[in-house]
Amino acid sequence: MTTDPVQKVERTFACYDDFKADKLSLDDDFGVETIEVPGRPEKPRLVNPRTVPKRSMNSEDGRIILAHAIAHIEFNAINLALDAAYRFRQMPTDFYADWLRVAKEEAYHFTLVNTYLQNHGAKYGDFDAHNGLWEMALKTDSSVLERMALVPRVLEARGLDVTPGMIDKLEKAGDIELVECLKIIHQEEIGHVAIGTRWFRYACELQGVDARSTFIGLLKQHMKNAIRGPYDEWSRIQAGFTDEEMSDLKSLEVSR
Repeated sequence: MTTDPVQKVERTFACYDDFKADKLSLDDDFGVETIEVPGRPEKPRLVNPRTVPKRSMNSEDGRIILAHAIAHIEFNAINLALDAAYRFRQMPTDFYADWLRVAKEEAYHFTLVNTYLQNHGAKYGDFDAHNGLWEMALKTDSSVLERMALVPRVLEARGLDVTPGMIDKLEKAGDIELVECLKIIHQEEIGHVAIGTRWFRYACELQGVDARSTFIGLLKQHMKNAIRGPYDEWSRIQAGFTDEEMSDLKSLEVSR
């Protein structure tokens, strides 16, 4: 619930360090609350996704807007990872270790991009943003299976598809500073989606359901016409997607 981004980063690092040092304990009896609005600063203003600023990479202003959008994603991703560790009980200890590590890495990613903004005379909150990631968190806050399927394996996996293309365009524009940020983020996000894949399949096993058909069923139920290609298949395979799942995604995209 921390609203200040710098404090959120510091406390996330401390939380992970304390967990690894066995200074924190897991308590399944601790009450779980719905979090309608997680800790976030007053700005950026949250608007309809269709009205967020355009992100041309051919100008410095456009690249600042792009970096701001990435910073907003990474800030939300801190909250999402912490929420997974907080919300879902009676999971193996590795589940909590995984998601606290993801939170720490997302905090690092936010710091990287926020530093880029500051180096270019901007700051987080300067531009409008949208709330799509947290809206999905609320839709999936009663099911670890659905959360693992729809947040890391859909929304965050989309970043795996688009980031390589952004890196290519930024290299052509000569913005090596932002390129280096995105290379770090892309590599570690593959690991985050892989963690989502691991615990999605674990949840499917617990419930005795088939992971492949369950995943495609959730896409049809919740995403409808929002499945977008093209896909960066190498990144997705590294993150645990199977060849069959990639075929399913392509068929769903074609059929819409």
